[in-house]
Amino acid sequence: MIQNWLYDIQDYLGGAGPVAVTFLLKVLLCILVWLIGRKVISWVMNAFRNMLHRSKMQEGAITFSCSMLRILLYCVLVLWIGMQFGVTETSVAALVASAGVAIGLAFQGGLSNLAGGFIILVFQPFHVGDYIITQEKEGTVQKIDIMYTTLLTTDTRRVIVPNGTLAENVIVNVTAADRRKLEVKASISYEDDLETAKAVLNRLILENPDVLHEEETLVFVSELADSGVVLGLRCWVPTEKYYPVLWQMNERIKIEFDRAGLHIPYPQMDVHVSRDAS
Repeated sequence: MIQNWLYDIQDYLGGAGPVAVTFLLKVLLCILVWLIGRKVISWVMNAFRNMLHRSKMQEGAITFSCSMLRILLYCVLVLWIGMQFGVTETSVAALVASAGVAIGLAFQGGLSNLAGGFIILVFQPFHVGDYIITQEKEGTVQKIDIMYTTLLTTDTRRVIVPNGTLAENVIVNVTAADRRKLEVKASISYEDDLETAKAVLNRLILENPDVLHEEETLVFVSELADSGVVLGLRCWVPTEKYYPVLWQMNERIKIEFDRAGLHIPYPQMDVHVSRDAS
């Protein structure tokens, strides 16, 4: 198409246009095509994103798919403009093959991240908004891109994790379910009354409004430790309430044990010295 425009302009100029003028016109037309192509790609991307949103696809999959499509469209635009400067299909194919080998050797880690992105997209071990833990990194998934996943920590630090690392390591999805089992342990002295301590723990469970009381609850003796008796309580709570309930339970256990005259022991050792009668 650009070549036909140039021939029409040359015919209009009487076929006497110098080579420099022809080349300049070609460059200007290619710039125009680039600007128009960017607008078209932007329109296509908006339409594609809206279509994916209407299909109720996960936000992470939408971001990943849009990134892939944008890269593909820009590659097509650049190659098409290059062909207007005389680059043939055979040259393009050879260039793509050579570039593929070079890129594969130079960016092996990047290709690993790209493959990891596909794995995350297909198997969906987590979604945007989930809280995950992996390789000493943890946070809420903010964005899943083609190469990297962005986590936001509880103190609002942004952590960028390569998708290859996520795909190759264990991922703990803390918020995958809408409820979690809470377990809290506390110790009492061997001299304290065991039934009184268990009654206090049962009461704390019943009085907490965030505990899912329709689910099973349990108070038990976990261990007869060196310094005291270790008691435990288990109950189910909404996932978003897990840490608030945990902190409340720890605080209330200390307060209520003090009121009931129960003692939380600390590590200690009793040494008995026996004197020989002689």
